[in-house]
Amino acid sequence: MQIGVETAKAVDNKRLFVVANDDVTRMALQFMLHDENETHDLPTLEAAFDKCVEWKPDLLLLGIDVVAERGVEVLPLIRSRLTDAKLLLVAETREDPLVATCQGAGIDGLLVKPLTVEETRRRVDGLLGRKRAPIQIHAL
Repeated sequence: MQIGVETAKAVDNKRLFVVANDDVTRMALQFMLHDENETHDLPTLEAAFDKCVEWKPDLLLLGIDVVAERGVEVLPLIRSRLTDAKLLLVAETREDPLVATCQGAGIDGLLVKPLTVEETRRRVDGLLGRKRAPIQIHAL
């Protein structure tokens, strides 16, 4: 099912990797983004690193749970392995102290739950340098 897909974006072929320990978050993000992007739901950073050997991502959506598990030191590791990819952190709340630490460590953006299609696509498009066209509503 496609939800409000702009044709130009559907053929733009931006590659996204979604990595989070939480399966539901990963699958939700993959569902929200797959219509307009080549979106890969990956359970671990190692899987992302393996996949990037042949397929370089434009954007990595990273669950804060991965940073909590592996430490903030994982962010420079990601930067060294996914050199051209933007990094969008996905967090439960903006007030989480780990969010501020990650912002200080140089993430490119923050996506806060609850996740919505519109906000998720807006954040992703912004980091990919795209402008979103306003949604046209026509009276019947």
